[in-house]
Amino acid sequence: MAKQTKVKELLDAGVHFGHLTRRWNPNMAPYIYMERNGIHIINLYKTAAKLDEATQALTKIAASGRKILFVATKKQAKEIVAEQATKAQQPYITERWPGGMLTNFVTIRKSVKKMAAVDRMKKDGSFDTLSKKEKLQINRMRAKLEKNLGSISDMTRLPGALFVVDIIKENIAVKEAQKLNIPVFAMVDTNSDPREVDYVIPANDDASKSINKVVSHVADSIVGGLEKRETQKKEDAAKKEAEKKAKEEAKLEKAKKAEEENKAEESKKAEEKKASAAKKDKKASAAKKDKKASAAKKDKKASEEKKAEDKKDSEDKKAAEDKKKETKSEPKKTAEKKSTDTKDKDEVKKDTSAKAKKKSTTKESKS
Repeated sequence: MAKQTKVKELLDAGVHFGHLTRRWNPNMAPYIYMERNGIHIINLYKTAAKLDEATQALTKIAASGRKILFVATKKQAKEIVAEQATKAQQPYITERWPGGMLTNFVTIRKSVKKMAAVDRMKKDGSFDTLSKKEKLQINRMRAKLEKNLGSISDMTRLPGALFVVDIIKENIAVKEAQKLNIPVFAMVDTNSDPREVDYVIPANDDASKSINKVVSHVADSIVGGLEKRETQKKEDAAKKEAEKKAKEEAKLEKAKKAEEENKAEESKKAEEKKASAAKKDKKASAAKKDKKASAAKKDKKASEEKKAEDKKDSEDKKAAEDKKKETKSEPKKTAEKKSTDTKDKDEVKKDTSAKAKKKSTTKESKS
């Protein structure tokens, strides 16, 4: 039902009118419904389907953040395209297509920068210091650049896609896009070759009503893509914020946990220190006790040794005294011994003499 309504809208806008049959391009045959009064009628069901396909692709490109360049230099399309492209916040070319707009984009950017330089000069007051002639020349140059490139001043890089009204008139733009592999979306009439375009929208590209219908539909799809991008950005930002918050919370929790662990470790260390100090004290007291005991033992041993030495000394002293006494009594003994020896000798002599006397007497008696 929605598709029929759209087809009816397209029919009311005159999108179905093609060119004269003698001016047709045979490659457009699949999109032609019939011929009437020497004019080809475009199949609006196919137009609606192709328009849906193109708008979906454009929505995706817009949602990805890339620009779509609108190109329409024919009189009846200029104002419509400029209005719809501005609504969709996209760059557009409605004046003469600058040759090398895409293939020589760096040079075109230099021209855009010239405009920006003139604007800066006007702002900082250096423009007022110039002569009248120079001012006039610069203003003319600025006006010319504004007319041709003013609408693409925000386009800092090559566009993501090209939307063209009438590919025969904008054949240079289409060729440049093909060279750079930029997808081309175009309103293709019965006199054009659809093979040059990536996304064909078979439609009447001469009537302003038809152009307005198709271009407004395309612009709305781009706006939808941009809104989608904004919501996606917000969601991503919210997600990032939530992740950041979660990370911060996790960090705080981690820090808290680490603090608790540190406290527990510190208390454990303090306890260990206390225990080691107590152990040390115990060891020290035990060592002190051992030292005391060993000192007492040493003292006892020393006293015992002293006693033994004193005893020895007293014994030695006694022995010395006894020796002394002995040495004193020795001469007496020797004298007594000598006297006893002499006495004994005298007695022996007496006995021998008595014996000899006795012998001699016995001999005399015998004789």
